[in-house]
Amino acid sequence: MIKADPAALSDDELLQRYQRAAFGYFLENVNPDNGLVADTSRPNWPASIAVVGFALSCYPIGVERGWMKREAAVELTLAALRFFSASPQGGGEDVTGHKGFYYHFLDMRTGLRVWRCELSMVDTALLMAGILVAGAYFRGDNEREAEIRHLAEVLYRRVDWRWAQGSSPTLRQGWKPRSGFLHYGWEGYNEAIVLYVLSMASPDSPTSDDSYEAWTATYQWENIYGNDVLYGGPLFMHQFSHAWIDFAGIRDAFMREKDSDYFENSRRSTYLHRDYARHNPYGFDGYGENLWGLSAGDGPGGFRASVERRTHRFSGYAARGAPFGPDDGTIAPWSFPASLPFAPDICLAALRHLADRYPQVIDGYRLPSGFNPTLANRRRFGGDGWVSEGHYGLDQGIVVMMIENHRSRLIWDLMRCNPHIRRGLGKAGFTGGWLSQPTGPAAGGGDVA
Repeated sequence: MIKADPAALSDDELLQRYQRAAFGYFLENVNPDNGLVADTSRPNWPASIAVVGFALSCYPIGVERGWMKREAAVELTLAALRFFSASPQGGGEDVTGHKGFYYHFLDMRTGLRVWRCELSMVDTALLMAGILVAGAYFRGDNEREAEIRHLAEVLYRRVDWRWAQGSSPTLRQGWKPRSGFLHYGWEGYNEAIVLYVLSMASPDSPTSDDSYEAWTATYQWENIYGNDVLYGGPLFMHQFSHAWIDFAGIRDAFMREKDSDYFENSRRSTYLHRDYARHNPYGFDGYGENLWGLSAGDGPGGFRASVERRTHRFSGYAARGAPFGPDDGTIAPWSFPASLPFAPDICLAALRHLADRYPQVIDGYRLPSGFNPTLANRRRFGGDGWVSEGHYGLDQGIVVMMIENHRSRLIWDLMRCNPHIRRGLGKAGFTGGWLSQPTGPAAGGGDVA
């Protein structure tokens, strides 16, 4: 439970508390020997390569905010980059990755594949985005920071993005050693823009020039509650790529035709979630002006129960979305700070409402993956309803990064200067805005502790 009165804090002080609490997740759940970070704080859980990407992006923020020494950030960053550089690759079972990609979940100690999981294209992209942040931030002239820059470039360039297309113009979602590529690709708008930007930018094995256009051809443009929006149900789809790339004012062919951009689309989508909660078509408890936000996250489990005389299925970990569902009354409160750059007024109001009305779900200003007030005072649940156990690295990482982009633009400015990001955006057809401006010097930061 939160220990200080949030109502007495200024907006910046409040955000500082939430951001620092989220940042602490990475220091508490990292293996310092190999830099791997657990997917969740639950006991005996494996590492997620995407969470490592978020961690590598958060360490520079920790340095700039004075939450860790620069040398400590260098140490953890090098541990991760050295591990991925030396870890076994190949088409067999007992490896870490293949073709420069990595398996979604890895054993925290050995770094080998667990759970027979897939070689994940998008999670590798999120890992690579974090690796490129590290290479952009650590610009010191000492040997250790020079090694970070070298390894970042080597790891990014060895990913065989063209292979990951299979026989399709779009990228495959995953691959397994016994069955090959998964039988589905990317369809509809989602978090994959950063995947396509990085894959098209590759100097050595880029995806085909038509890959991005083939993906955008599957987009679903909707008019919802009177607003035109490129639809992606869960809010994380409108947040993850934006954690690294500032899409405000730059447009691809699709957005030029719609006279919009992806930043504006995320703003509209954030308001759409609030409007959906206002309508509250299923009568879930708490939904309203200041309690909204459906996304991918933990849930109360697989069972059915009645709400307003209608039977609903309640799910475990799932991607919930608005307005077309699925929806079981489970709110993802980390969605508020993760959407902060797009709609600061309603996100701050939601954060303050959460602390005022549901302080029991906030663990020392660290936000849970999800909570469900509809289940309060029901059998199996206490008076507070259901609250996710433990915390998830993806949730905590997006909170740290998007609060920082709102406060200082640190990650956005670092990635604006990255030649791979600029080249990938250009090959995907993005023009205008900051892409028309010359590249400035990359931020290097300093230890303010």
